[in-house]
Amino acid sequence: MSLEQMVSLGSQGFKVSQLGLGCMGLSAFYGAPVQEKVGMDLIKHAIKSGVSFLDTSNMYGPFTNEVLLGKAIKHFPREHIVKRQRVGELKKLVEEGKVKYIGLSKASSNTIRRAHAVHPITAVQLEWSLWSRDVEEDIIPTCRELGIGIVAYSPLGRGFFSGKATAEALDAMDSRMSHMPRFQGENLEKDKVLYERIANLAKKHGCTPGQLALAWVFHQGDDVVPIPGMTKMNNFDENMGALRVKLSKKDIEEISAAVPTNEVSGGRYGGGLEKFTYKYSETPLLKV
Repeated sequence: MSLEQMVSLGSQGFKVSQLGLGCMGLSAFYGAPVQEKVGMDLIKHAIKSGVSFLDTSNMYGPFTNEVLLGKAIKHFPREHIVKRQRVGELKKLVEEGKVKYIGLSKASSNTIRRAHAVHPITAVQLEWSLWSRDVEEDIIPTCRELGIGIVAYSPLGRGFFSGKATAEALDAMDSRMSHMPRFQGENLEKDKVLYERIANLAKKHGCTPGQLALAWVFHQGDDVVPIPGMTKMNNFDENMGALRVKLSKKDIEEISAAVPTNEVSGGRYGGGLEKFTYKYSETPLLKV
């Protein structure tokens, strides 16, 4: 992928690389932060490989991820890089009529419609992977009806489909161990069956399980840009390889059938975090 191979994210003329880079794990939540040089080298490698869409937030660290990203991208022409940064509260942004981008962890399809009526939205961010597919029915149709691009975070099921937690132990500091039921106890043991199904299909397609899971996301539409997080260059290179995996409609159906949503064991979030997702959030009508 070169810097010239860009895709439209929404209908407002906003263009980004086909693959983005989620930078959160470099600084927070998935174990100890990586060393600054390691993080900077990964970001630089991604940009040199063609990635122009980078995701950060002031809560990652907090603040340290923004600093890390800033140090890395200063070595490149700014026009080649789009930094996606989550700040502020959705309610405030909608009420002020300044919505350009909605983090979907706090948005519903009705919120999207209302915000779009006030100000064109470029894209929304949502968790979309093989085992987080409820958005297909609840959110995606509204986005496409309104010409809104889709940024898929955690497209590998928070590392599950790339083998994380199935073949190696998670760090004790990893938030998945304390806040994500799917990575805990009996849930994880049951969900490993789903991973094995994808691993077997990956052999058929001549790729890794992670590449197949990510390719599934790529094939959901030209309006979908996944932003997998990673901390190692070899993982980044593997994810880039997913762009070369071609799937037919029958392949997509077979992959989807291998991970039925009703067979996924454990909730997506624990520790009370579920109440902060879009299903439990509704933004008041805008007063104009």
